[in-house]
Amino acid sequence: MKSNLLIVHGGGPTAVINSSLYGVITQAKKSDKVDKIYGAIGGSEAILKENFLDLSTMNEDKLKLLLNTPGTAIGSSRYALVQEDYDSMVDIFKRNNIKFVLFNGGNGSMDTCGKVHAVCKDEEIYVVGIPKTIDNDLSIIDHAPGFGSAARYIAATTAEIGADVKSLPIHVCVIEAMGRNAGWITAASALARKNKNDAPHLIYLPERAFDEEEFLEDVKKLYEELGGVVVVVSEGLKNKAGESIVPPIFKTGRATYYGDVSAHLSNLIIQKLGIKARNEKPGLCGRTSIAHQSSVDREEAVLVGMEAVKAVVEGRTGVMIGINRVPGDEYKIETSLIPIEEVMLNERILPGEYINERGNNVTDEFVSWCKPLIGEELDEFISFKDEM
Repeated sequence: MKSNLLIVHGGGPTAVINSSLYGVITQAKKSDKVDKIYGAIGGSEAILKENFLDLSTMNEDKLKLLLNTPGTAIGSSRYALVQEDYDSMVDIFKRNNIKFVLFNGGNGSMDTCGKVHAVCKDEEIYVVGIPKTIDNDLSIIDHAPGFGSAARYIAATTAEIGADVKSLPIHVCVIEAMGRNAGWITAASALARKNKNDAPHLIYLPERAFDEEEFLEDVKKLYEELGGVVVVVSEGLKNKAGESIVPPIFKTGRATYYGDVSAHLSNLIIQKLGIKARNEKPGLCGRTSIAHQSSVDREEAVLVGMEAVKAVVEGRTGVMIGINRVPGDEYKIETSLIPIEEVMLNERILPGEYINERGNNVTDEFVSWCKPLIGEELDEFISFKDEM
């Protein structure tokens, strides 16, 4: 007897989350164990509301649009589930003949996945996680789908801003990258460099305590040398006390909202160094840009979606699909099944060997690790001026 499959998106979208959805639908259609393929319309809250859309009737032409669609086609949420909600899900799944459940998301979604698995493990309802996060802070795996495209975006954006600043070298530009407590996206800006003195000239990561005096010293030295300086900083920069370098501006419930780190640092440069400065914060652009979508990221997102379906219909449960890099000169990956308990809310930050001693740049080792993930070379950003 066939049963239904449910796919749920959680947290912030990425440029390839819909590619994983494409992989799920494509593989589920091939299975003789799956009847309807439901999408939860609006994240985990949609389960409680039983707001499900049958995706199995979509034709191939429409399905392929998912590969180049930003956001999430079925919606997401940051709804805070409580134990009562989890307990009610078993009856909801049974009522809708849902035997296979997939959660596509980051740390919070994998925590949800684990808790849903806990209430379903004795009910012949199988639950599998699909990794997704631009922040790349999911533990155990080499990298997560979503990061490669965000990395490509920040590298391309930094290269373009660098060309602008190099053309009119009269100020310092501070670019703020997303990533919360992990500096993976910020670090990826280093891939913008093609030649000596290319942007980014300085990179500051949340894994190292921010030293204001050293920062101003670094900026002043490079400004006197180059005239125009590009600095990329993480939104999660903290001081030696472990506090955000910008004060909170608003608090509500469990959430605290801070001012822009880039604006704060630009003001410091102006006030304390007397140098013209401006800030740029791409923000959501960095996770939604299809123009800078990484082809490698897209292919791997499809792959983990397909592997999740294969696992769940075989009765595997309480696991997340992992991405492991195969050792060797040529970039290759393989997938694995990781116990969900090893992933739930276990944050992975940038390791020390990827950060230089001064704490204002990344190492060549990081660049070598990250480069394959952004797809094709950013050759289009080598300027005419560089070839003169």
